[in-house]
Amino acid sequence: MHPAFSVILFTTASGAGYGLIALTAIWYALGRVPVTPAFGLCALGLGASLVTLGLLASTFHLGHPGRAWRALGQVRSSWLSREGVAAVATYLPLAAFGLGWVFALLSPGAVVAAALLAAVLCAVTVYCTAMIYRSLKPIHQWCNAHVVPVYLALALMTGALALDALLQIWGRPDRLLTALAVLATVLAVILKERYWRFIDATSGASTAGSATGLAGLGTVRLLDPPHTGSNYLMREMGFQVARKHAAKLRRIALALAFALPLALTLLAALLASPLAVIAAVLAVVSALVGVLVERWLFFAEAKHSVTLYYGAASV
Repeated sequence: MHPAFSVILFTTASGAGYGLIALTAIWYALGRVPVTPAFGLCALGLGASLVTLGLLASTFHLGHPGRAWRALGQVRSSWLSREGVAAVATYLPLAAFGLGWVFALLSPGAVVAAALLAAVLCAVTVYCTAMIYRSLKPIHQWCNAHVVPVYLALALMTGALALDALLQIWGRPDRLLTALAVLATVLAVILKERYWRFIDATSGASTAGSATGLAGLGTVRLLDPPHTGSNYLMREMGFQVARKHAAKLRRIALALAFALPLALTLLAALLASPLAVIAAVLAVVSALVGVLVERWLFFAEAKHSVTLYYGAASV
């Protein structure tokens, strides 16, 4: 599939934003974050900004961005619609959580309730985003059991790293959160490695023979292409990345998204401020850049079954 930067930015930014909001909400409910309005404004403002940036970026991949609101009306049949509804719904408890925390407009119990509801809806939204791809049966690299866990793990990892950096900046490092960030990073890299091994070792059930209905008549091969020139299907769904380039990008993603953030997070836990702050912030930056590379590969390595009609033996 053609890697559209708008969708890559969307999945990276919104995942980090939802992860940050959810963990900030949970840590607030546990009483493990500074209760000052400044910290609440910074943490929730950063999370909401990442989410909003991602959602706005996603509309640029649409043919008519101004009609994006129409996608909200297909909740019964579309994971895209469910994601949109969940994303909009998340803003409501998030606003209540933020107003109650920063401006003390709600009782402490109501703020905690809004925080926990926001955390749940953040997880639901990320799940819906993952299911947009998980539900697409023509794409074997997406329609498998590894996609949803990877999405959730990446959101947890980037959110934990971001909150850990904010607490370092505030001079309130939390060992429990640091441990969670480390464990989330390890979990994410394990799940991603399992996903890569799966797509390398398996292929989709469709073949040129099954796609044409000639599977029982011997080997099926392309005689003439359906089109003599470039077309939308081949540009968007027939994109191919060379195996050597994919292997190189995987190594870059592993280094930037997982190895370096893990090392920097552990280093930040051992250092004193301001070196700890620098290490924690660099861990977040490295993770986000690495996830951008990982998301690019997620799209570039996907093969749509329509390519069977253009000469592909299998997908």
